[in-house]
Amino acid sequence: MAESVECVVIGAGVVGLAVARALAQKGLETVVVEAESGIGTGTSSRNSEVIHAGIYYPTGSLKARFCVAGKHALYRYCAEHGVTTHNCGKLIVATAEDQVEGLKGLVARGHANGVPDLRMLSRAEALAMEPALSCVTAVHSPSTGIVDSHAFMLALQGDLESAGGMLAFASPVLRGACRDDGITLEVGGETASEIRARVVVNSAGLAAPGLAGQLDGLADTHVPKAYFAKGNYYTLTGRSPFSRLIYPAPEAAGLGVHLTIDLGGQARFGPDVEWVESLDYTVDPRRADSFYAAIRAYWPQLPDGALAPGYAGIRPKLQAPGEPAYDFVIDGPQVHGVPGLINLFGIESPGLTSSLAIAEYVADML
Repeated sequence: MAESVECVVIGAGVVGLAVARALAQKGLETVVVEAESGIGTGTSSRNSEVIHAGIYYPTGSLKARFCVAGKHALYRYCAEHGVTTHNCGKLIVATAEDQVEGLKGLVARGHANGVPDLRMLSRAEALAMEPALSCVTAVHSPSTGIVDSHAFMLALQGDLESAGGMLAFASPVLRGACRDDGITLEVGGETASEIRARVVVNSAGLAAPGLAGQLDGLADTHVPKAYFAKGNYYTLTGRSPFSRLIYPAPEAAGLGVHLTIDLGGQARFGPDVEWVESLDYTVDPRRADSFYAAIRAYWPQLPDGALAPGYAGIRPKLQAPGEPAYDFVIDGPQVHGVPGLINLFGIESPGLTSSLAIAEYVADML
């Protein structure tokens, strides 16, 4: 006999926790089922912890809308819950004249997206902010920052549980059956069980497309192919001369090898883009060789041997290598026709920044 519950959220990453919190705070009986033994063990704990401003994404896209709204909500939430953030700002730099028009386009797009505080800087203005920098011009994004992502997730978990929600760890969803009167999930783990729910939110991150493919009653046409983009990070072994995040002009494959700092002041560089078939988080020290030239374009004084392997994250992509970036995909019954099912696909960067806005959107869908 399947246990019945009103809402099941699959995945206890930052977006899953935010969605579950929003549902529970609306008075809905909510359970989060998570394959791993704790919260945020996947993509949510293997990123730059950047609070993005909302600059890069096409105007009107879900990424643009949720990033801008989520940024404001995230700063506000963290201030109210005692979660540490640092509004350090960011410089996006052009290191050659042929990159300048691209930066002007970024400013125009950012303004259209609702980021009015972006400003083009002269070389002298940029170097006055960051004397170690090398550039011909830069864009200043003062609303960019960093956040203690684990503390944020713990706060979301606390809110969820205070609202009556529950979490079940080491409980992988194996398959499911979608019917007009509800969705039944087969859950593995030490004690296999079945859960019947009126609403199921698939927020399984890297596993979301594969899980959707195991839901009987969901047409294959609504299950995208998953691609895994591994990003390697390398830690600076010495002291960084920068107080802000430094990003190069965007590249076709992504945002380039950028410099971020953690809340302890440790500088790191990455991510690169390595397309992989499996979830391997090993960082190859030899890949650092290609980082030096990229970093020295904007920081010529980077010492030899200063980069040490840090960590790797894997981003759930919906586009194949070489294709343009896809938007977030949030499919509800109006798209796939399955009552009570919401699939979240391709929730990569800026997923952390967008998490509270995504949660509000999903809750409103219900």
